[in-house]
Amino acid sequence: MSHDLTGLLEHWKPGDATVADRLFLLVYDELRRMARQRLGNEPPSMTLEPTGLVHEVFLRLVDQTRVSYEGRAHFLAVAATMMRRVLVEHARARGRLKRGGDRERITLHDAIAPAPEIRELDVLALEEALTELAGLDAREAQVAELRIFAGLTIDEVAAAIGIAPRTVDEDWATAKAWLQRRLGSLQ
Repeated sequence: MSHDLTGLLEHWKPGDATVADRLFLLVYDELRRMARQRLGNEPPSMTLEPTGLVHEVFLRLVDQTRVSYEGRAHFLAVAATMMRRVLVEHARARGRLKRGGDRERITLHDAIAPAPEIRELDVLALEEALTELAGLDAREAQVAELRIFAGLTIDEVAAAIGIAPRTVDEDWATAKAWLQRRLGSLQ
């Protein structure tokens, strides 16, 4: 599939509905997996479901006119950014910015928490933390975003941003520790 996806991305031009349909079929399961990870243990009142999230992300991905996807890892990296934006926009649209309000929560497994148990994080708190981290170290924030939102492996992140896997591993360890400290104080 990775080879098929890479070839399709190389020949795809924005606005080409036929290729976009084939692309959707190839990446749907992967995007659904990403969405289920992010929305896995949501309360019944949650209005955004994995299917809706996937469709919104995909529409944004195929609407990109200034992005030339350089393979599967790059495509999933952009998808992770889009997923993060959609979740943040959804949280803001639901009026979750009020201090002490009923903030929307997403579930993240051991991408952040070192313990095997599931840990819930507020999507807006995570957005704020990633934005703050980007101000301190943009690459670490990018690595964290790709690990958390796309679920990419160390090797996939390395391929997506063009650095050595060892560097990604080091950046991820630092970013994860920083996020644990930052988000631990918010809960």
